[in-house]
Amino acid sequence: MPHSSDSSDSSSFSQSPPPSKQDSSDDVRKVQRREKNRIAAQKSRLRQTQKADTLHLESEDLERQNAALHREIKQLTEEMKHFTSMLSSHEPLCSILTSPPPPPEVLYATHSFHQPHISSPRFQH
Repeated sequence: MPHSSDSSDSSSFSQSPPPSKQDSSDDVRKVQRREKNRIAAQKSRLRQTQKADTLHLESEDLERQNAALHREIKQLTEEMKHFTSMLSSHEPLCSILTSPPPPPEVLYATHSFHQPHISSPRFQH
């Protein structure tokens, strides 16, 4: 069915009856709902982008922390190897390890500086 040159509507619209007030208000509501939905979708996409950006920054920060911790582990491992080597070379020469342990009373002997000063006038009543 050919279109008339002066009609801007499609042929299906040209055959429909003129819009009533109900159809008109339905169209207004439909347009408002679409606009509201368009704005909500735009806000949702913006929030999604912001969340992705935040996660990306957090991920980069965690990667930096992880790299720093790996460097610290490497440094501490090297330090442990150094001290283990020092201990291994010291053990055969150590007189404390080769001599018998001292008796407990020598280890736990009380010293005068650990005793309370009971003779002090402050403690006498």
